[in-house]
Amino acid sequence: MAGQFPEWMRRKVTYTADLPRTRELLKDLSLHTVCQGARCPNLSECFSRRTATFMILGGTCTRGCRFCAVQKGVPGAVDEGEPERVAEAAYRMGLKHVVITSVTRDDLPDGGANQFVQTIRAIRHRLPQATVEVLTPDFGGSKEAILHVARARPEVYNHNVETVPRLYPEVRPQANYRRSLELLKLVKETDPRILTKSGLMVGLGETREEVLGVMEDLRKVHCNLLTIGQYLKPGDGHLAVKEYVTPDTYTFYRREGRNMGFQQVAAGPYVRSSYRAEDVFEPAEKKEKEKPQE
Repeated sequence: MAGQFPEWMRRKVTYTADLPRTRELLKDLSLHTVCQGARCPNLSECFSRRTATFMILGGTCTRGCRFCAVQKGVPGAVDEGEPERVAEAAYRMGLKHVVITSVTRDDLPDGGANQFVQTIRAIRHRLPQATVEVLTPDFGGSKEAILHVARARPEVYNHNVETVPRLYPEVRPQANYRRSLELLKLVKETDPRILTKSGLMVGLGETREEVLGVMEDLRKVHCNLLTIGQYLKPGDGHLAVKEYVTPDTYTFYRREGRNMGFQQVAAGPYVRSSYRAEDVFEPAEKKEKEKPQE
């Protein structure tokens, strides 16, 4: 069991005047962020840098994953004006790399795929030079929904496997490990130019061997980018932290990931799937452009 917060998890956070300004902007435009909804420990840092990960399709999720702080329940209707407001926020914040995620909407026929597409289009219209990264749910395995988003050609298509297969019944019982791998495989087969990305939480009781097994599975479906970070219990009723993973373990995962062929591996205690996403994307994009043309 995890004990007292270890020294390597302690850090100093610098606040700037942009933190309240970012909050106010999001409030004025009636937008949700995963930063707020999931109680991300990096919120103050990111908002102070005038960055955020937009969470579309409302703030209520239809699934009850025990690691996640996002509100669960019955969502409201899809807000047709939301894509334009996301684009406006990204414009006002001066974003060069825009990250869009969503709650899971199992209540919708397309799982919310069209809202992702409309948001991508709105951002491209408002910010033609910006790159777009989506972090989608599994859409219940619907190939039609996955393809709809992939054909909108986000520069990065992210879908998190979250944990090792053995822990799925406890951590994300409504998801399916193989279904998540198939999603990433389908995106890459549909358009090899799209960089695919996935993320893992550690500290839930997994072993190094199990993490390496997931990394190997991700490479088998040609996943390009990987994030690995420490799970932190967001509140009462959520899963307990079993272990605070040590810095040398993250170093080990980064090294092994590079050896496996990932273009970028971000691993560390406070790494999250969309944390400093542009810093993960830009080196990978450069490598992709430098590849010999076939």
